[in-house]
Amino acid sequence: MLKKSVFTFFFFLTVIVNAQHSVSGVIHDENNQLLKNLDVELILTNSSKKTKTNKNGEYQFSDIGNGEYQLKIYKEEKEEVYFIKVEDKDLIYNTAFNLSSHIGLNEVNIKKLRSVKSELEKKGFAVNVIETKEASVRNTQTLELLDQSVGVRIRQNGGLGSEYQFNINGMSGNSIRIFIDGIPMASYGSAFNLNNIPTSMIERVEVFKGVVPGYLANDALGGAVNIVLKESAKNSLNASISYGSFNTTQANFSGNYRAKSGFTINTSMYYNYSDNDYKVWGRSIFETLPNGVINPIKARRFNDKFYSYGSATEIGVTKKKWADRFMVGYNNAYEYKEIQHGQFMVRPYKDRFRTRNTNVASVTYKKNNLFTRGLDLNIKSIYSNDKQVTSDTNLFAYGWNGQQILDRFGNPVRSAYGAQQGAASIRHINRDFINTNSSLSYRLNKNHSFSFNHLFTYQERKDNDELLSVVENKYRESSNFTKNNFALSYELSAFEDKLKTSLFGKHYGQNIERTRPVARVVDGQTVSVNQYDNSNISEGGYGFAASYLVANSVMLMGSAEKAIRMPSENEIFGDVSENKLDNFYLKPEKSNNYNLGLKLGPYKIGNHKADVSVNGFIRDTKDRIANFNYSNTNLGLSEAYASSNLAQTMVRGIDFEFNYSYSDKFKLLFNLSKFKSYMNDKSNTYYKDQLPNEPTFTMNTNAQYTFKNLIGKGSNFIVYYNYRFIDEFNSFMFGKLDGTNYFNVAQQNIQDAGITYQFPNKHFIVSFDAKNMFDKQAFDNFGVQKPGRAFFIKLNYSL
Repeated sequence: MLKKSVFTFFFFLTVIVNAQHSVSGVIHDENNQLLKNLDVELILTNSSKKTKTNKNGEYQFSDIGNGEYQLKIYKEEKEEVYFIKVEDKDLIYNTAFNLSSHIGLNEVNIKKLRSVKSELEKKGFAVNVIETKEASVRNTQTLELLDQSVGVRIRQNGGLGSEYQFNINGMSGNSIRIFIDGIPMASYGSAFNLNNIPTSMIERVEVFKGVVPGYLANDALGGAVNIVLKESAKNSLNASISYGSFNTTQANFSGNYRAKSGFTINTSMYYNYSDNDYKVWGRSIFETLPNGVINPIKARRFNDKFYSYGSATEIGVTKKKWADRFMVGYNNAYEYKEIQHGQFMVRPYKDRFRTRNTNVASVTYKKNNLFTRGLDLNIKSIYSNDKQVTSDTNLFAYGWNGQQILDRFGNPVRSAYGAQQGAASIRHINRDFINTNSSLSYRLNKNHSFSFNHLFTYQERKDNDELLSVVENKYRESSNFTKNNFALSYELSAFEDKLKTSLFGKHYGQNIERTRPVARVVDGQTVSVNQYDNSNISEGGYGFAASYLVANSVMLMGSAEKAIRMPSENEIFGDVSENKLDNFYLKPEKSNNYNLGLKLGPYKIGNHKADVSVNGFIRDTKDRIANFNYSNTNLGLSEAYASSNLAQTMVRGIDFEFNYSYSDKFKLLFNLSKFKSYMNDKSNTYYKDQLPNEPTFTMNTNAQYTFKNLIGKGSNFIVYYNYRFIDEFNSFMFGKLDGTNYFNVAQQNIQDAGITYQFPNKHFIVSFDAKNMFDKQAFDNFGVQKPGRAFFIKLNYSL
């Protein structure tokens, strides 16, 4: 059905050739002086034309078709971007170029962000584009920012540094692929993750829901999150430090320098620390007295400390004739995290922890108009080494008060599991990654473009345990897997840019090899013999996205994809630090994904501006990979788990978002997401039952007001408020059984507020944040409690 719909849709497309016009104008400075020798660039998606202003400040482009363009004006490190529209006649666009003010640079960043979001929406994709500029000066984590986006829910097992998963429109876990600049984040190593990447390092975040464009050529089943790091070619410096509740400290530094010769260096560093000793209480939080009596208590987490540090540096050249960008980079990251409990908050752990250490080398090459106009090449390759250690050696049992459990004779009680989770171990996992993402695109003309993407991934993994003997470690398995993913895309713009479409096909190949030494008796002697397991999977997918501008500020959007997701490395081989067991024989997930949306706006009346968007979605999935036996309520035996394939599931739902702003002072955002995800196999006992551990109804509200010149001329005083609502959901599937409310995760109402003051010189910013200010219980995966009320102060300095 999906395949037939795609080709029927494209059969009826008609390509319209537009008349050619000119764009010209005069550029002056803030004092109305004409500016000569300014670089001026006219950009339409992947193609551009360049010129310079003459001695009278004049510029001109000829042979320009109808459409929306970016007009970029720059001189050395200064740059401004304007958005213009050519409609059936020549366009004269005069403007001022500010050579001294910092404000122009901030406006450019905002306009660029809106341009990216607008371009992606116009191609028909269901996408959220999230800016980080305002959040970077607050004590807001990247994960917190994403959690406020419509249709997105971050599932996290505790406070700062805890393991996390994405849920996007009812699809969760590894069904959602995370990228950094188009490279799968897993290839950067376990220590380089969204717990550690500060918002100050991020330009924007792109969240694709259900249907993923070809340039992200990985096997994403339910959506993708692309973290776009800053690539500033301007000289800049930024430093920040914050401190707050639970002894939390975070510091960031970033700097960018570009010489006139094109030599460029970008560097950033970060440090995070938290005791995470927030209070928890509820059904699983109690102390066991020597006589066996259970006493409910309110306790502080005592084995949840987290700290991390890292840096990223790139050196190379930009804006050269042979390369728009050629950079060589090195990243390193280290992370220490204590583990307070398993998948559930059933019993606390003591002295169980993990460390991660990652080193990454990278090469980036970008060249637009390679050999001929419209041919663009983009290649990024990385090599990373990732070392992970999980230590679990304490043999005694502990209560939530942090004390050893004593028997009735006053003797310490030993753990029934060996150590805290299982047998005592110091488990090492060593991974090596090679990853290359290549993109070649060609724009035939303003109506037609093609692109080809290739994503290659190779990983080797070796495990060993310090507490095992040399002989025992000889029987530890080793493994590797290789991925080759290809995507071919075609984009069409027709009917004077009112209709925009993208048609793509994808091929996924994954080869997995595992070597397991096993004991065999040969000639009466026991010897080690290697047993080899191999899995070779090849799958294909396809899809399309389209938008049509019905009228001014009224746009219809639709997209569909036959999506494939291969089992990931930690699902196949397990990961003891995340309480995951291995399952070598997992099958790929397959899903038919559909989106249909409508966007109204932005509408402007005086200083008022508003827009509304709504998107309906369907995810029809086969062999969905679940990370837990949802019907097993024996929590004491469920601290670790193996992934498994469910037969068939269905998700149906809707997203809604409303944005309003008044002048540049007041902003209001409201969004909600409602869906139902259920078993869709008639032969299954739980047919039509809601899948557990998924919040199916969420709402977010954000309001912000800026007082200008309140404390000094040129200053900004900003007040903001956030409200998050998560409806009640259940942790297990029970069929038609009654009396199962014990396993419900309660409804949540979380409110945050804060203030930010920007000093008149624009360089120094101070902010104060109150999170969960009414100290409400907040829960996540399987009822794991998250931090309560917390206060933070942050200082930010930039040049």
